[in-house]
Amino acid sequence: MSFENHVKVLGAKGFKGNIDGQEMNSTTLFVETRLDESKGTQRGFGVAEYRYPDIALFESMKGHQFPHEAIIEIDMVASGKGQMKTILLGWKPKNTRPTVNQETGEIKNKPVV
Repeated sequence: MSFENHVKVLGAKGFKGNIDGQEMNSTTLFVETRLDESKGTQRGFGVAEYRYPDIALFESMKGHQFPHEAIIEIDMVASGKGQMKTILLGWKPKNTRPTVNQETGEIKNKPVV
């Protein structure tokens, strides 16, 4: 089940390397998320982490301003143990024009969808 969500992206982290013999390649987005205020024990906002399976997303965001509004596409999958896992499928900043490096012609903040 995949869907789009309008969010505020507070930050991003990219990693590509080897940890304990396991190759890793990912981007993590840190997204503002409303806290559950239904019990009266918390108020305001927290941060949710969404993982994308490639550092290419982080590389495309390097020239982008933070925080920013974006549309993310996410998928919810079941682990088979009654738990849900959220997977980030794409990111598209709202109301932003891509930034072009004048020396190389590289597009700095194009969305990955």
